[in-house]
Amino acid sequence: MKILVCISSVPDTTSKINFTADKSAFDKNGIQWVINPLDEFALTKAVKLQESQGATVTVINVGDAATEPVIRKALAIGANDAVRVNLDPKDSYSTAKEIAAVAQNGGYDLILCGKESIDYNGGSVPGMVAQLLNQPFVNASVGLDVNGSEATAVREIEGGKETISVKLPAVIAGQKGLVDEKDLIIPNMRGIMSARTKPLQVVEPTSSEVKVQGVSYDSVPPRAAVKMVSPDNLDELVRLLHEEAKVI
Repeated sequence: MKILVCISSVPDTTSKINFTADKSAFDKNGIQWVINPLDEFALTKAVKLQESQGATVTVINVGDAATEPVIRKALAIGANDAVRVNLDPKDSYSTAKEIAAVAQNGGYDLILCGKESIDYNGGSVPGMVAQLLNQPFVNASVGLDVNGSEATAVREIEGGKETISVKLPAVIAGQKGLVDEKDLIIPNMRGIMSARTKPLQVVEPTSSEVKVQGVSYDSVPPRAAVKMVSPDNLDELVRLLHEEAKVI
């Protein structure tokens, strides 16, 4: 079985997010980059299938050379090889189109990815990949078993869980719960060293077509200063809640 895992390089959640002076782009200076956490659940699941069923795991990233440290970490976690599409993605469609092109040529049985990336939270790439490949798609999966040419996925729905059976090849988008958090793999020294020699193929994009263009970005307004009110001054507290906070 051949598994393709889509990974995105995203800012660490502790990084301070800024935008360029003209608010036209994200400012990448000083950012620590990591594997998108939801993609990491998918990657861990793929490595488990590698161990239990002898699957080969390929990771794919659409990005420029700056994403290669993140790709190498994915290789250290356990992927067999990697593909980087040499394109700075501008929208979900351009990303999905390049992933679908690699998947089409690679003949993968299963495509795994996180249901969304934590930077833009678009959540549209997995479904687009499935549509472009004309493959079954299961979103927000919290469980996955593969038996021969069939996969059984579990997804959360309002008030419960739904179990779905799909024929492979298929696209499965996972989220927290696809594997237990305690099972997420932290690369050891042996994995880090072996990742340096694992194949990382760089391919050129098939197209530069972009369907959605970001116009501008705005930072979240800073929090207002905290006002301290004496516990004996209840009238002032009521006034502030009514006139300024407007909650009563």
